[in-house]
Amino acid sequence: MSQANPSQRHMGFGEFVILMAWMISIVAMSIDAMLPALPAMGHDLGVVNGNDTQLIISSLFIGLATGTLIYGPLSDSWGRKPVVYIGFIVFIGASLMAYLATDFNTLLIARVLQGLGAAAPRILTIALVRDQYEGVKMARVMSLIMTIFILVPVVAPSIGQLILLLGSWRLIFAVYIAIAVLVCLWFAIRLPETLAVENRHPMSLPLMLKHTVEILRHPIALSYTVATGLFTGAFLGYLSSSQQIFQDIYQLGEQFPLYFAVLAISVGLASLTNAKLVMRFGMKVLSHGAMLFITLLSLCFFGVCLWFNGIPPLWMAMVYFLFSFFAIGLLFGNVNAIAMQPLGHIAGIGAGIVGSVGTYISIPIGIGVGQSFDGTLTAFVASLGICCLAALLIVRWGESRHLSVAEAV
Repeated sequence: MSQANPSQRHMGFGEFVILMAWMISIVAMSIDAMLPALPAMGHDLGVVNGNDTQLIISSLFIGLATGTLIYGPLSDSWGRKPVVYIGFIVFIGASLMAYLATDFNTLLIARVLQGLGAAAPRILTIALVRDQYEGVKMARVMSLIMTIFILVPVVAPSIGQLILLLGSWRLIFAVYIAIAVLVCLWFAIRLPETLAVENRHPMSLPLMLKHTVEILRHPIALSYTVATGLFTGAFLGYLSSSQQIFQDIYQLGEQFPLYFAVLAISVGLASLTNAKLVMRFGMKVLSHGAMLFITLLSLCFFGVCLWFNGIPPLWMAMVYFLFSFFAIGLLFGNVNAIAMQPLGHIAGIGAGIVGSVGTYISIPIGIGVGQSFDGTLTAFVASLGICCLAALLIVRWGESRHLSVAEAV
């Protein structure tokens, strides 16, 4: 099936791509539009330690990691649409809870639930595409979806900043509700169920545990999953503290979304460039090279930070971020794919487990990196370099271990 089955679809190709892009963008909107509002939220909810407001970002990933593990197998049993509806309902309810929150702990609980709800449209987008396309056609659809998705981190902070100019930070959650309702209605009305009844199978906890053990025992799958958690954790630390970096250290004020957008573009360009580079150099060469590059660049820039007492000139910081985040964009495009290579026979459950384990690893790292913010760039630069060095050593171990096992067999 190289193209969609007309009997299963009511919408055209372009509409399908745009709808899928909106569904996968719910998570990015839930993170990036929130960034300019963190100081106001912390002030209104009585947060004393400025670093604690970072938990508003990182707490979302707790729910995201849990949902990633649950929704895929559940949709294989119930069908795609009911599970997507559950996700949207949870997300909308959590957004309302956050809108009404009067204390910080309630807000954090709401953010965890937001992540749990947003995981459904994010994860099942891939399943919805795979139900209707395969091969080169699927690759083209996913590339178009990701091209549209890349625009979200670029514009989301500006949307958040605009909402703040019009009113309270609570309006951001009202916008989340409005977007979720509209996308859910669009999905419900225009796209029929894509998983036929005869292709469904019961959700089995013992089977999930069996596949989890299989993944954790495979050196390549395990090492690259851990590596994903390491560098993603460092990047999560940046996301959590980016508002403090640009507005507190460099006093950029309302220009913060512009600088954030520039760096988001570098990650997006890497994702687009990777499609060509990977055909020439291969996934492993690009992944190893990117990890080594970030490690060496961070080592050099750590020295620069020490020279400037932790606060180098803005242009130097931007150059470091641009090159580092471009390399991270290459990692996002390749490391997860390598982890999935030996899991073709359990691709559905495997993707959920790899994504969930990687996210769970990234959460404490991201929180630790964010909480280490001390008004300088020194801790973040050191953390990014250490995480990428550790990731490189772990994947090299995994490959050597895999080779040893293969030779023994």
